[in-house]
Amino acid sequence: MNPVQPAHLARSRSHIHSGGFHVTELFFEVPENYAHPEDGTIRLFARSIKRPEKMIPGISKPEDEPRKPYLVYLEGGPGFAGPEPRGHPVTNRALDAGYTVLYVDYRGTGMSNHIHTDLVLNQGDVNLQVEYLKLFRADSIVRDLEAIRLCLTKSWELEYQKWSIFGQSFGGFVCLSYLSKYPQGLREVFMTGGLAPVKRQPTEVYSALYKKVIERNEAYYAKYPEDEENVLRIARYLTMEEDGFPLPGGGRFTIHRLLGLGMGFGCHGGLDGVHNLILKLISDLDQFNYFTTPTLMALEREVPFDTNPVYAILHESIYCSKGVASNWAALEAARKYDEFINLTKPLHLSMSLPLHGKQRLYFSGEMVYPCFFDTYPTLQPLKPAAEALAKHSGWAEDLYDEEQLRRNEVPVYAVSYIDDMYVDIEAARETAALVKGIKVHETNQLHHNAIRAKGEEVLGMLFRLRDDTLD
Repeated sequence: MNPVQPAHLARSRSHIHSGGFHVTELFFEVPENYAHPEDGTIRLFARSIKRPEKMIPGISKPEDEPRKPYLVYLEGGPGFAGPEPRGHPVTNRALDAGYTVLYVDYRGTGMSNHIHTDLVLNQGDVNLQVEYLKLFRADSIVRDLEAIRLCLTKSWELEYQKWSIFGQSFGGFVCLSYLSKYPQGLREVFMTGGLAPVKRQPTEVYSALYKKVIERNEAYYAKYPEDEENVLRIARYLTMEEDGFPLPGGGRFTIHRLLGLGMGFGCHGGLDGVHNLILKLISDLDQFNYFTTPTLMALEREVPFDTNPVYAILHESIYCSKGVASNWAALEAARKYDEFINLTKPLHLSMSLPLHGKQRLYFSGEMVYPCFFDTYPTLQPLKPAAEALAKHSGWAEDLYDEEQLRRNEVPVYAVSYIDDMYVDIEAARETAALVKGIKVHETNQLHHNAIRAKGEEVLGMLFRLRDDTLD
């Protein structure tokens, strides 16, 4: 693996936040394309958080404060920035454990030169847009992280220069790429719901995930049986307009968009959140025989494709190795299941499907379909690039090095969710068997977002894996 040069720290500003946190806002510059650093740089943003030792005025000096190694939190996605640190469960627990916590906005997200529609279109023709979007996968992200590590720790004692990383969901995928490419920079690795399907191809991934999506649909209708008819009623109403109903923020409300609400089914509170929105939609039809603006705005907030287009356009590429094109793998895999027939039809056909009797409509999960690039305004101009990217197989490198993972020497601790709707448990077990020395806690009592919903419980599991010994 080619060495990475330290990032350039362009700007740094520290503040004291409520609760005694010292938060430092950091802006770095790194190569946009590590293969061609002469092409220019992009900006990365991160926040470091520490809780300083108590200082006695006139006696203690800043240099007396002990060095605290970094723990870097890596958000899920792809396409999501680091969380606001004060409200995140990792912050207090990691500070109490003796770390300085670093929250990073991946390239293309948040304040790290975030990708937006105009930025992609300004790259030139579709081929140039694809070449640009390829720079935002995990292989570039881990180089960014390593460049930041080298920058922040270059003056530190050698034993402190390695850092710990914590990956949630896609963040765990990034952890495995980091372990594959720059293990020398890592002291330890924590992962929650992030054991990537390293050995599987995109269609295999989605074929397995649909089984869990079906289970979550059945759990939804078992909990809210009245919604079987409510969802059908909303869908029938949507068929009154061939291309759906206009939304306040642009785009169209279609059957595809309605069924896309199932993205939340795999999270704590996800079934309840979808039911609440279905109830609002039905209430509107009961009272007004149309959908009101507040209800439609609530619908728009549920699926983040407009605010986080990277999630939609690069989602399938996180499963692509060298020589592999995704070819809209989620759509292809859906064709094997009768439950998802409405999502596999083109927009104009799905809107005219007969919706009657006891037919049950199944929601999709986190899958991205070509039709979404017709119904979300931020995605619409990016459809040619998305189509080209789906056919692209010329990835410069694999995201994971299986041989390196087999000889891994970095301690790895993972919490894995048996009923995870987004990371298939059997694929996660295959990956765990691949990584030398990994310790895994499996549970069927938590969903994918447990780090947010039940953070203390999850963090307790992870630190027990680290601190408890078997022999």
